[in-house]
Formats: sequence, C-alpha cells, structure tokens
Amino acid sequence: MRQSAVSIISGDAVQRWMFAQFARGAVPPFSFQYGNRPSVELLTQWQYRHDSRRVDRFCNRHTFTYTDPATGLQVECECVLFRDFPAIEWLLRVRNTGTQDTPVLADVQAIDTSLMGGRKWKLHRALGSNAQREDFAPVVDDLKPGNAVHLAPVGGRSSNTVALPFFNLQTEDGGVVFAIGWSGQWAADFLMENTNSLRLRAGMEQTHLKLHPGEAIRTPRILLLFWQGEDEFIGFNRLRRFLLQHHVPRRRGKPVTLPFACTSCGPPDEANQATEQSQLELASQFVPYGVEYLWLDAGWFEGRWPNGVGNWFPRKDGFPRGLRPLADGVRRMGMKGLLLWFEPERVYEGTWIDREHPDWLLQLPGNLNRLLNLGHPAALSWLTDHLSQMIEREGIAVYRQDFNMDPLPFWRAADAPDRQGITEIRHVEGLYTLWDTLLKRHPDLLIDNCASGGRRLDLETISRSVALWRTDYMSFEPVSQQCHTMGISRYLPTTSSVCGYPDAYLLRSALNNGLLLWKAWVNAAPDEECRGLLPPEATWQAGHRFPSGRAKALAAEFRRLRAYFFGDFYPLTPYSTADDAWVAYQFHVPEKDAGIVLVFRRARCWPREQTVRLRALAPEKTYEMRLTDEHLRRDVFAQSGRELLQGLLVRLDRAPSSLLIEYRSR
Repeated sequence: MRQSAVSIISGDAVQRWMFAQFARGAVPPFSFQYGNRPSVELLTQWQYRHDSRRVDRFCNRHTFTYTDPATGLQVECECVLFRDFPAIEWLLRVRNTGTQDTPVLADVQAIDTSLMGGRKWKLHRALGSNAQREDFAPVVDDLKPGNAVHLAPVGGRSSNTVALPFFNLQTEDGGVVFAIGWSGQWAADFLMENTNSLRLRAGMEQTHLKLHPGEAIRTPRILLLFWQGEDEFIGFNRLRRFLLQHHVPRRRGKPVTLPFACTSCGPPDEANQATEQSQLELASQFVPYGVEYLWLDAGWFEGRWPNGVGNWFPRKDGFPRGLRPLADGVRRMGMKGLLLWFEPERVYEGTWIDREHPDWLLQLPGNLNRLLNLGHPAALSWLTDHLSQMIEREGIAVYRQDFNMDPLPFWRAADAPDRQGITEIRHVEGLYTLWDTLLKRHPDLLIDNCASGGRRLDLETISRSVALWRTDYMSFEPVSQQCHTMGISRYLPTTSSVCGYPDAYLLRSALNNGLLLWKAWVNAAPDEECRGLLPPEATWQAGHRFPSGRAKALAAEFRRLRAYFFGDFYPLTPYSTADDAWVAYQFHVPEKDAGIVLVFRRARCWPREQTVRLRALAPEKTYEMRLTDEHLRRDVFAQSGRELLQGLLVRLDRAPSSLLIEYRSR
C-alpha cells in the first residue's frame, strides 16, 4: 500500500518521505498498467537507479529510474525537493529504449498514493471558469468511506467549468495542498479507504497507448505541499507564498507585477475598427492616469475577429506600417509598451494557415474551426518562429494567448485505438515548448494565458504566464468580480480584472495586482448598454462626463494598493453571490505587518453596519488605520491589534458602496 503521513512540517521530513517512497524495492507513489499488468507487480522487479543534482540554492532534483529489462520501457520519476517549503513536485517521463513497439501502456496515474494521519478529511476546492458569476466559487467536500469524489475539466482546457486543479486536503491538525500541472484533460479521484486513509489518484483522463522505439512522453506535474494547524488558510496562504517563490514568473528576482493597461476594445466590433491613429489617441489620453500598457485585443489582423484567426498579419486598412509605429509611439509617451492578442491554436476555415498548411491542422466534420496541432513539428516550428519574429519586429511587450475552443474532441478523433492520449500529450508538450522558447528568446516578455477567460489555469501554465483576463463573465459587473476574487485568491496569488468606469465601488471590486481600464475612464460618458452596471450614485445621464480628478485619484489608489495582493489572503465574510450581502476580504503582508481590507455593501443589502474581524494581526501591537469611503474621504485613527481581531464596526449608508481599510503596525 502506498502511504504517506500528513504530519510533515519541514523540508528534511519531505526528503525522508521521498526516500521511503522511492527506495529500491518500494512501490512508488504513481501507477500504470503495462501489458495488462499493474505497475505494483512490475516496478519492484525492474532495474532501479537514483541520480540527484542541485538545481539552485532552494531546490534539489532527484531522478528515480525504473527500466523493464524485457521490453526496454523506462520510467523516470523526476522529483524536486524544496529547502524553503515542506513541498515536493514530480512528473514522469516514459521512454521506449527498446527496438520494438512496447506493449500497451494504460491508465497512467502521475500520483497514486494513500495519505494517512486523520479520521476526518475535507477537500477544499474551487470551481473552474465557465463565464458565470460562480466562477472559482469555493467548494468543500466532506470525504467519507466509500464516497469518492471524481473531478475532470470540460473539453480539454485544464480549469474549464468543473474545477481549478489546485486542492487543499484538510484533516484534524493539518493537511496537504495538492496541485496538478497539465494544460489538457486531467482527472483526479479522492477516496476515503477506511477511517484514516485517503487515497489520491490523478493523471491524464485517458491513456492507452504503445510507444514506438525511441519515443518518449511526459505526464502531468504533481505538487504536494504539507502544512500543520487547524485553519485551512494556513494551507491556502502557504500555497500562495510557494507559488510566488517558485512558480509565478519573476523579473529581477521578484514576482512580476501584472500590467496596468488601457483598451478601447469593449463592444463586439470595436477592435475590428481599430487603427494606428485611434489607438495612439487613446493611449495619449491614459498617460495622465499612470497606465503602463496599451491593450490591443482581437481584430487587428487580416480578416478580423472572429473569422480571421489563422491570419497573423496586421490589417493593412488599420495598420499599414505594421504595429511597430504603435508600439514605439506608446513608449515615447512614457508607457512600457504594447499588449497584443493572439489565438494561434484556433484556425478558421479559409485563413492563411488553413489554405497553406492544412496538414498542420486537426479537423472535425462540420466544424469551421480547426485546431493547430502543436504536436506537429513543422507547425510548432513555424508558429514559434513567426511569433518570435512578430514580438521582435512589432515591439510586443505582452503576448496575450487566447484559446476559444475545446480541443479534446479534436485530440481524441486523431488517436488510433492503440495510441489513445498521444495527440493530447504532444499538443500540451508543444504548448510548453512554444512558451519556453519565446521566454528564452525574449527574457522580458510577459505571457497572458487567457482561454475564454480563466479556463486553462494549472501549475504548468501559471509557471510561464499570468491571468490578465480571469473570466469572460460580464466584464464590468462588480458583484461577480468580488466573488471571483474571493474564490480564486485562495489558490492563485496574482490575477487581473477590468474596470469600466471611474467609480470607487467598481474599481475596488476589480482591484488586484493588475488592472485593465476601459476607454470610458478618459472623460467619456457611459453608453446605454453598460450604464445599468453602475451603482445608483454613479449613474450618469446622457451627456454627463466623469470628472477627471476623481478618475486620477482612483487610478492612484490602485497603484498604491497593487503590491498588497502578493500578501496572504483572508475572507472576512462568508462567500456569497447574492446581491443582498455584505462582503469583506483582507490581504496581509506579514513582512511589513501591513495590509488592506476591502468592504462592500451590495445593492440590495439592507443592514447599514457590519462587524469585520481582521486576521493575522499581533494583539499586542497598535495599528495605524486609514479608512477611505466612496467619496475618497479618509478617517485616520489608531487601534490595538487585539481590538481589531475582536471586530471593527463599519457603516455604509448607501447601497451599493464600498470602504477601503489600510493598516500598518507602528
């Protein structure tokens, strides 16, 4: 039986656990079927080797190799140990070193182990994204013997609809954070086997394939991060810190700060009409707000959105000189550069790629969209070089990769019966190769991982990219933005959202480490379609305009607060999607003993007062408090940590409205 304890609290303890799991003759914490025999019967009999090397001052890599002397199948488990966190990651690399096709390799589980240490287990998880107010909503499952929880995304994008592939398993005095790195169709099972044993299995949803001589594949990446205590947010915040240190893209030794950007691309046809001149004029209007990037979304290419995907060439009617004059122009204004949208994996019928290279594409009958096969070497090589040349030639600072289709039916239709899973594996491997190559060639490049919003968020994608558009649900709607922040912040330390108008309630609902401003910020009146999303006190009649002074003050508020979103996260009220609720959450930076609290009284909420109990403060310290209301008026006072932990009474007389609380210990 594969077993591990949840009482691990140090890197040394994780190392001892690893050596016990991967010792010669032991059954390792993964599994598969090979030639209709379970790996538990095979691996202890195969040839065994252990190699190790130091990666950097934080990490050591250990590779455990199991080789079948009869067929030459070689299974390498590549483990990474961390000195600064009680954590381990691994993935499998499976290779045919023989001269003949292997027997069928099936049901490959990158993790298959039993966790010991508690009689009661809770599975904390979040929904994925499906363009709903409930995107990333927290879910808690009480795991009971015989009652398995099975999870898998929809359609081949790793966080589509069902679940975000990050989980917090909690027992009486601690737990394990578990994450999957696979930007395709994973599946996971959680099963209480008896009173104190939880079995955990995860891998690709479908593998049933033989390997040709010399052929190799990889599996999903697995993370186990151990924690102790009675509060699940010990685990959540340890995950946030771990990802910031070891996975979130970094610049000059620090986690990358997400872009502060502006765009005119709102109503459906706006980007299709964009020109060099219109975009330069827009950018110039945002310079006084401290905006850093101009965001040019779908529609800049020949054929326009949506049927021009596959023509990755600037429209001559809008950008006759290409995009470089636009990129250079915004830099001359003092901005950092151009953020540009692509969707390279989707190819529409009749576009350049479809006409010139149909052999690069996966097709389904009756579907006008094709999937660019990133497992095709020539397709991957062309795409990598073309994007790299565009980044260099056009001066692109942020490469935004969208993905508005479900790839799974295309992958599975392309597989032979004895090669099920191979097309998905090659595509996902190709995606990682594409991004890794672009980042190597362009070290300052930032990649955005949009996939119809946040439908491809997993351990591998967030290690190479950031989530600048975390959902496709009603971009300017504030209640959904509050909900999305409360859900996804348990797992991911950095995301970004959009604010349509310079209103305090809307801005604070959208606040995170990055922010996108829509064109209405630059003294434009809201249009009829979007005016209904504004709170009553911010509803503007036709012909009225937003005061620029207030807009500048709100933009300055974002710039002052954005770094706090790297801190620990605590919800201070229950999660709710209702319009009649109070909502509050806190971001706390332990190193500074400082943070922020965002408080919202929603539109149909009748009580005017709410008690907010802050978290993570030192009872014996005194904290300087600054409360800023909807009208940007401030109340400054000092209060003890003990009192704030017991509760701070706040009052908001209007609904909806918001309150910003900033605090710092003396």
